[in-house]
Amino acid sequence: MPEKPTFLTRPYLPPLEDFLPYLAEIWGSRQLTNGGPFHQQFEEALRQYLGVPYVSLFANGTLALMTALQALRVTGEVITTPYTFAATTHALLWNGIKPVFVDIRSDSCNLDEDLIEAAITPRTTAILPVHCYGNPCASERLQQIADTYGLKLIYDAAHAFGVSVGGHSLLEHGDVAMLSFHATKVFNTFEGGAIICHDLKLKQRIDYLKNFGFADEVTVVAPGINGKMNEFQAALGLLQLKHASHAIAARVEIDQRYRRAFASVAGVDCLTTAEGVKPNGGYFPVMIGADYPLSRDQLYEEFRRRDVRVRRYFFPLISNLPMYRGFASAAPANLPVATSIAKRVLCLPIYPDLDLETVDRIIEIILSIR
Repeated sequence: MPEKPTFLTRPYLPPLEDFLPYLAEIWGSRQLTNGGPFHQQFEEALRQYLGVPYVSLFANGTLALMTALQALRVTGEVITTPYTFAATTHALLWNGIKPVFVDIRSDSCNLDEDLIEAAITPRTTAILPVHCYGNPCASERLQQIADTYGLKLIYDAAHAFGVSVGGHSLLEHGDVAMLSFHATKVFNTFEGGAIICHDLKLKQRIDYLKNFGFADEVTVVAPGINGKMNEFQAALGLLQLKHASHAIAARVEIDQRYRRAFASVAGVDCLTTAEGVKPNGGYFPVMIGADYPLSRDQLYEEFRRRDVRVRRYFFPLISNLPMYRGFASAAPANLPVATSIAKRVLCLPIYPDLDLETVDRIIEIILSIR
């Protein structure tokens, strides 16, 4: 077994000597934030890399999502998923918005588009889907629903950096999409995030809001927040972009190795990748079923005993947390698929510098249990 702990994920970092010239330039300019030169360069480089019209950089993804809701003036109720990280729904509460939970699909762990219309009320103003584990949502159907009912469509794309369908970025969909550049993500800037939008006026409003609402030195146009990305984050982002495609390719190789190993293992089910999807290898969840000798939690403890840090992403469901479980939509009876998956999911380690020998050891832990 590994001589030191094997973590679920580790941030990819380029060689320190490659980052030193950026630091020297920051030290020399004394411009640490407020839309400095690295911020401007990174915003444009990221826009080109992702193939999107407009990018607004943020200090982290949570601030980006909170600002997106403000920029689109979302109020009332928003339909969303219970199977996500807490920040998705916390951003709603911080904006005074009530989340309405709808169940998920078992094949993708994404919001079930066939259940959304039944949850729409006169107070519904938006849909907030998550591309869970980087699996694409049913974007065309979601857009049809949003257009029919006059709703905003805001994607939590925290897991979806670099994912495309039929050669088109997932970030093309919706009114806006939020990206996270947290250290655990496929692409990181230590901490960081972005909003992708498709309209210059909306980008301008977003940029005002992330800088306290200032339009110029003396004009404040909205009650904004401090969401700005600093020069250190932006400089790392510029450097990371040079390695992003390599990092994704390394993750996908590990993903494929896991899939081949578990293809015929009873009680260990992998999520399928839909045809035409170019994945990013951000996460590798397996569903532990009744046919496997151990329960999910027993297997979790076995991994921990061997110093392999797996995680139960996402358990517990957001709808079971104290601040949400009082909502009628949070009742487990309304969310049978999400409830079942949350009890069975286990995410295995996956990151670019995870060596294949260690991957094989992780595989062997699962295969060796009879």
